Formats: sequence, C-alpha cells, structure tokens
Amino acid sequence: MVKVGVVGYGHLGQFLVERIVAHPGLELAWVWNRSTAALEGQVDSKFILTDLDKCDTNNPDVIVEVAHPDVTRQFGAKFLSVADFFIGSPTALADKTLEDNLKAAAKSHGLYIPSGALWGGEDIRKMAERGTLTSLMVTMKKHPQAFKLNGYLKDKNAAVTKDAVELYRGPVRELCPLAPNNVNTMAAAAVAATNLGFDGTVGRLVSDPDLTDWHIVEVEVEGPTIRGNKFQVKTVRMNPADPGVVTGSATYGSFLSSLLKVGGKGPGFHLC
Repeated sequence: MVKVGVVGYGHLGQFLVERIVAHPGLELAWVWNRSTAALEGQVDSKFILTDLDKCDTNNPDVIVEVAHPDVTRQFGAKFLSVADFFIGSPTALADKTLEDNLKAAAKSHGLYIPSGALWGGEDIRKMAERGTLTSLMVTMKKHPQAFKLNGYLKDKNAAVTKDAVELYRGPVRELCPLAPNNVNTMAAAAVAATNLGFDGTVGRLVSDPDLTDWHIVEVEVEGPTIRGNKFQVKTVRMNPADPGVVTGSATYGSFLSSLLKVGGKGPGFHLC
C-alpha cells in the first residue's frame, strides 16, 4: 500500500484525491490546500494538513504537488527528505538554482516528473542520453481564455481577437515564468532532453480563438543527418478541453497513470 500526500485541491487535486481513496493500492496520507476552507466538508478532517513543514505526517511514501510552482520553490527539498516527490508543476525547474538544489536533495528519494501532455518523452530521453537529439521544439496551441500568463505575454494574449497569434518562440527556460500554469508539458520535455535542457529546448505558444474545444501539443524532434537526410519526428496531440480551462480532459487520466508509476527508481530525476 502506497501512502500519498497531496498538495493542492483544485480540479486536478480533487480528481487525484478521489482516485487515491478508491484505488486498492493507494492510501491517502494527507491533503494540503492554501485555503483550508476548500477542504472542509470535502476531505475527512483527519486527512487535512495545515502546515507543509509537517509533511512527514502519516509517513507518506509519495508527495504529489498539483498546486503552484511556488510550493516547490519553498518546500521541494523538504518533500524529498521525507518521500518520493511527484512534481505536477515542473515549470518550477526552469529556475536553475532550484533545479540544482533539488538534484542535490534527491539523494534518498526520487523526483518524478509526469509526462502529462508530452508524447514520446521516453524516446526523447533515450536520444538525449545517446547524444543523438539535436533539436526539440514543443508547440502548444490553445484558446486565448485557456492561458494564464504573466508580463508582456498577458497583454499580447489579451489583444488576440480573430486570428491565431504566436505569442512566444524561444527557450523554455524564459517562457516558464511567463506561463507557469500552461507550459508544464514543455518543462517535462526540457527535463527529458538532458543534453538540451531548458535553454536548448524551444517552446512555442500560439493563441487561437478557433480552438474552443481543443488543446493542441506538437512535438518536433530532430536527430543526426545520415547520407544527407535528417532524422525527424513530429507528433500532434489533440486533447479535448472545455472553453477556458487550463488542463485538458485527457491530462487528468495521464496524471493518475504517472502517479501509479512513482517509486522504485531510486534517487535523482525520473520521467513517469
């Protein structure tokens, strides 16, 4: 039986708590939310955690973050000292100092990055480890209302009315702080691409008013050139999504599947 602590009780957190309670191989250790009021009447009081400094309560085997990157900045190392850490907001890892600190902290437990909407993450990692991954670009296309952006991207997106607009194209490291809730898939890709990382992986964000029912993720991979021909792979993932929602419908099930793969890989960073 795997005990799970859940950080965050938004739509995804609620989904995971419900599935954890119902799953024969999982057990709920505790649930934390920034607003305790959101938990009252929804979660048994014995499972409500009010202080993340006490994340060792009930001895969790896995701690799941589905709240905000700031939680990892403040408590990520603490979580890793207690249990395996499943980071639902890997955009936090775009902070190089934090990434290095968490790698150092992942000595007795592992930090697990869910694939989420990323298709082919393990293949990307294999190419990166062999040194054959030469280029990686991840494009995310969504309706303007599905983006939660900061800085100049927020203003640029607000001006989108009829036609699709490319909001950003460049290093994923620079994009993550501007779109921390939207580009976790890109962050997962950057972690998988160990030879490119957050600086070498290219992110592209497109705001399209016509995408009222879908979130689209395109992954473009390039490898070595052999006899004048370049190795190329392009995948297109169309995830059904209600208008204005940040997380597409299929991603919920993907998160649960990833959670069930956490554990047994030892220290370090792992895709799941």
